[in-house]
Amino acid sequence: MAVSVILADDHVLVREMLHERLTREGMKIVGLASSGDHAVELAAECLPDVAVLDIDMPGMSAFQAAREVCRVSPNTRVIFLSAFVHDSYVDQALEVEASGYLTKSEPPEAIVEAIRRVHRGRSSFSHAVLDRIVIDPAGVRLANGRRSRCGLLTEREREVLGYVAMGLPQKQIARLTGISVKTVQHHVMHLMDKLEIHDRVELARFAIREGLVEA
Repeated sequence: MAVSVILADDHVLVREMLHERLTREGMKIVGLASSGDHAVELAAECLPDVAVLDIDMPGMSAFQAAREVCRVSPNTRVIFLSAFVHDSYVDQALEVEASGYLTKSEPPEAIVEAIRRVHRGRSSFSHAVLDRIVIDPAGVRLANGRRSRCGLLTEREREVLGYVAMGLPQKQIARLTGISVKTVQHHVMHLMDKLEIHDRVELARFAIREGLVEA
C-alpha cells in the first residue's frame, strides 16, 4: 500500500517539486498545505502516514503544528524540513518527538528515503543535524549535554520573542497572537527573567542567534 503523505511548505515551487517526485516514487500525496494551521486540518481529515513540515511557515509554528498533527492523527510521523540548523530548531524538533529533520540542501532522493525510513518506524536526520545530537537507548538529545536557552521558553514565549525581535509594538503583537497587551507585557517580562537578558536590543540579538528570526 502506498505511503500517504501531506506536504506543508509556504513555497509553491518546493511543494510542487516534492509532490511530483514523491508521486513518481509511488507515494500518495493526500494534501498540500502552505501553513501549519492548514497542515493540522489536512492531518485531521486525511490521517496521513507521514507529514513533511517546513519549519519556516506563516501562522502556527511548525513545532506547534507537529504537536497538533500528532494529536489529531496519532499514527502520523513527522519530518521537518528547513534551510537552517539552529540548536533551538533541533531542540524543539526533539521536544515534539519528530521522526526526522532534513535540511533543504539535501537532494530529493534523500527526502524520499527519509519518508520511507520513518514510515518503517525509524528516524532520519541530515548529517548537519546528526552532528548536533546523540542517539542512544535513553533517546535523542542535543550533543554534549548542551541545550539551547530557547528550551526554557514556552511555545508562546518563543512566538512573542520572535515578534519582539522584529521590532513590533506590543499592541501589534497582541493582535497577531490573539492575547491582551497586558499578557504580552507579562510574556516579555518572563522572557527577560528566564534568559537573564534585560534589554530589548539584546533580546533581538539572542533571537537572531537562535534562528527565531532572520537578521
